[in-house]
Amino acid sequence: MTWTRALPAALAVCVLVLTGTASCDSGDAGQKEKAVSPSPVGKVLKDTDEEGRHYREVDDKDAPEVGIEVQPDTDDSWDVRLTLTRFRFSPAGAEPRPVEGRGLVYLYVDGGLVTRLRTPEYRIPGDLVPRGTHTVTARLYADDGTVWAVDGDPVESTADITVSGAEGSPDASVSPDVLSAPGTYVRTGGRGSPDRGGKAS
Repeated sequence: MTWTRALPAALAVCVLVLTGTASCDSGDAGQKEKAVSPSPVGKVLKDTDEEGRHYREVDDKDAPEVGIEVQPDTDDSWDVRLTLTRFRFSPAGAEPRPVEGRGLVYLYVDGGLVTRLRTPEYRIPGDLVPRGTHTVTARLYADDGTVWAVDGDPVESTADITVSGAEGSPDASVSPDVLSAPGTYVRTGGRGSPDRGGKAS
């Protein structure tokens, strides 16, 4: 007789456990969502670069910096030299997660990606810069592909170069004020780099 009373009670406990589990799952999902949203490094913004990579906002005092200098070479190419502050290159095969002050530099010419750099020097082939004025941009990215940003703008530096004379030949008389100085941010208008007023680091 005790057994027959225990059976309905056991069934009732099973129903409660199943119902409780379902409600716990929905609660856990909410907790998991909260745990994933805060970023361990900076804050991921809704803003993205041209290819849809999100900006990763960091405080100005902790932000990495990049400066770029571009000089013509004798063989129609252009030598790029970067100056980096509070930033180091990640080795090949680094885990795809953001680490403060670490990552890659993406190099653009007129908004088109030329290469991803793990060193502070690069040579732009002459065929990528035909006759005319071109903008070379170095932008900092974290290892997870997000863009390091300050005040909602990407951390980047730009330099304008002019190719004149024969098609593809660099103008050897590039004015120093056309090149951005090492260790500076340069705003070129629109959603450019953080406005540092050309202040050298």
